[in-house]
Amino acid sequence: MSAPAARPLDVDRLLLDPRTRTVVCCGSGGVGKTTTAAALALRAAEQGRQAVVLTIDPARRLAQSMGLTELDNTPRKVDGVDLTAGGRLDAMTLDMKRTFDEIVESHTTPDKARQILANPFYQALSSSFAGTQEYMAMEKLGQLRRRDEWDLIVVDTPPSRSALDFLDAPQRLGSFLDGRLIRLLVMPARTGGRAYLRIVQAGFGAVTTALTKVLGSDLLRDVQTFVSALDTMFGGFRERADQTYALLKRPETAFVVVAIPQPDALREASYFVERLEADGMPLAGVVLNRMHRSGTRLGEHQASAAAERLEAMRGHRLTASLLRLHAENLRIAARDKHLAARFVAAHPAVPAAQLPPLPGDVNDLDGLRTVGRLLAPLR
Repeated sequence: MSAPAARPLDVDRLLLDPRTRTVVCCGSGGVGKTTTAAALALRAAEQGRQAVVLTIDPARRLAQSMGLTELDNTPRKVDGVDLTAGGRLDAMTLDMKRTFDEIVESHTTPDKARQILANPFYQALSSSFAGTQEYMAMEKLGQLRRRDEWDLIVVDTPPSRSALDFLDAPQRLGSFLDGRLIRLLVMPARTGGRAYLRIVQAGFGAVTTALTKVLGSDLLRDVQTFVSALDTMFGGFRERADQTYALLKRPETAFVVVAIPQPDALREASYFVERLEADGMPLAGVVLNRMHRSGTRLGEHQASAAAERLEAMRGHRLTASLLRLHAENLRIAARDKHLAARFVAAHPAVPAAQLPPLPGDVNDLDGLRTVGRLLAPLR
């Protein structure tokens, strides 16, 4: 009984549908997710969409492939794009701390913003706190949508073995803001009435004495100052995160899971697919990168046998080496096909597109165009 064939992922139909406003590319590290996101954005722009690609990957691959010396937190126009169809392409990379700074600056008074930005605890939180990158990715996506300058946003999510931290960001933030320690630290600032304030501060003093022994007085003071200054913004953080999460669940968003034919990567892809389906997220399909193909009549065993005969004759060494290379490629292609078939059998309703290995790295717009054409071969 033959293995079930995957339904093809119609990339062009996805990108050219005006109802598609956001494409989120997700996957584990090293599967070509950033390149796939850039190729989709370029293809959409050259077919008339006003597109922007946002990468969370700090590596410079996206900037280099688009002919830019650098990318930062501000969308930059990509030159060299074919605009005859009336499209546009901008690109940017997430600056986690700068995005956090922008939120502070836009939602507080200048004096309060300076106080927060100079706070040592804030500086550590905005640069390295677990989950901050994912939350700021959500925040930046929301900012881009609210600006309404683009009709398509392509997001390259952070590479993470913990998978969809991107989706967990609002819940993590809410848990942090609603945590007992945070509520305790903001209580004196929220308390009204001097008599009640004295009672609360008496209890608070006992707790802070204990915390000081653990955290140190300087760190605890920085945390208290930061939380008190940021208290008025907490509701806004949670509200915007919830709005962006709701946006991701709408039909105008499409998630594309990127993987390669390796057991670990496909296990991660399966987790992504199952998590997206469980959360009710609109999954468009899967892109399987670096899929070796066998398109010749000369089989693996025939090529290996021919190589052995030539080597036994002590001649035609180059031909024998090429035959062995051909046999090895066929072996890899058979393995890739087997792994892909197992994945498809586990997720028969998920459309898939396959991309063969490229001869070199994708480091310019022509390379991205090639990826786009290979992902949409029917058009």
